[in-house]
Amino acid sequence: MEAVDLARIQFAFTAAFHFIFPAVSIGLGLLVAIAEIVRWRTRSEVWDRLARFWTKVFALTFAVGVASGVVMEFQFGTNWSRYSTFVGDIFGSPLAAEAIFAFFLESTFLGLLLWGRKRIGSGLRMVSAVLVSAGAILSGFWIIVANSWMQTPAGYEVQGDKAVLTDFAGAVFNPSTIQRFTHTIISAWAVASFLMVGVAAWYLLKHRHYDVARRSIRLGLVVALIASLGMFLTGDWSSRQVANTQPVKFAAMQGLFTTTQGAPMIIFALPPSQEGEANAPSIVVTSLLSWLTHGDTNARVEGLNAFPQELWPPVAMTFLSYHNMVVLGTLMLLAMLLGVLAWLRGRLESWRTWLWVAVLVTPAPLIAVELGWATAEIGRQPWIVYGLMKTADGVSPLVSTPEVLVSLLGFVGVYFALFALWLFLVRRTLMAGPDPAPVGVPVESPPLPDQRQPRPAEVLS
Repeated sequence: MEAVDLARIQFAFTAAFHFIFPAVSIGLGLLVAIAEIVRWRTRSEVWDRLARFWTKVFALTFAVGVASGVVMEFQFGTNWSRYSTFVGDIFGSPLAAEAIFAFFLESTFLGLLLWGRKRIGSGLRMVSAVLVSAGAILSGFWIIVANSWMQTPAGYEVQGDKAVLTDFAGAVFNPSTIQRFTHTIISAWAVASFLMVGVAAWYLLKHRHYDVARRSIRLGLVVALIASLGMFLTGDWSSRQVANTQPVKFAAMQGLFTTTQGAPMIIFALPPSQEGEANAPSIVVTSLLSWLTHGDTNARVEGLNAFPQELWPPVAMTFLSYHNMVVLGTLMLLAMLLGVLAWLRGRLESWRTWLWVAVLVTPAPLIAVELGWATAEIGRQPWIVYGLMKTADGVSPLVSTPEVLVSLLGFVGVYFALFALWLFLVRRTLMAGPDPAPVGVPVESPPLPDQRQPRPAEVLS
């Protein structure tokens, strides 16, 4: 195995590992902000404990995300020096903006929430939570800007061996930025809301922390349902953008080898081979792909045969990651609709079947997010900057195969230790649960089986 292959494996591993934590923290930032707003408006002691509890989980995740994210930036200079030389004038700007305008905003007000909550007023505490959420979303924006420029470069001019920034706004708002940003952020909201629903469902199954669990499962369910629907809408928007700007990636995602008018949508198929063997057995919907992509059932959709085979991405991996992401998204939406049904029937906290479904589906959005990232990055190959620089041309010429292998093994060991530590701390926090109600405050108990539960149209209290 050559150095370029190991460098790709190393970056894929570190990026996939790191992506876990921003996905959780961006979503939890929103949920904590909503909880703090409700606490501020209602002066509710239960919402106070709920907000404090989920802020602890957010803080643990944020810390590991910072530690794992720094490593990727170092790899640009060590393993990918030719790439860094080519894009440095452009790529550095969004990374610097992320640190200056987003990271410091998020970390500063997170510090207020963690260590200053008893020293600041109720309103400032609520504002701090909102700014933490805004900082997390803004951080995601600048990272997506950098990655989207690699997918659909714009606002640049190639001068010698460098891409030089000529239009900052054009580079920031390149053809894929907004679509990918909205899809990524909504997906992160799904990750965190499913986590909140799953944890609350577990507490309810174990008859623990009823007051906080009751409110958490309602808040999480509302956000999870909105996010599940939003993932499909923004995912469709992003797919149509890919069809227009990266047609070879789109063809690989869809397993479409032959340019077709009235192209069918593959619902299920075995993964295709790189040579284009048939995806049999398969389930397809006639002309659906043309209609979804161009709004016309007879529209022409380019297949892989329209491009040189050396520019094809790994077809089977791109196809599988995309289709499994869609399958998981469908299961997520069905699970949350089941939760809405339980709520409408007044059985949200008592229907054990639904509660177990909520627990089991908890990791689904995180897996879907990772598959979406794999679709975007594997589907871009063989380009590291689409249409401008191939991945093999971006690797550092002086870093040998043994050196990359040693660093890869080192990262694997350190990251597994870091992940184990995060799991241990999060598990300990979840097992301990929210703080108990203060002495003298009546403890809220589950209603008797024949008592009606609050329904969605009623005010949360």
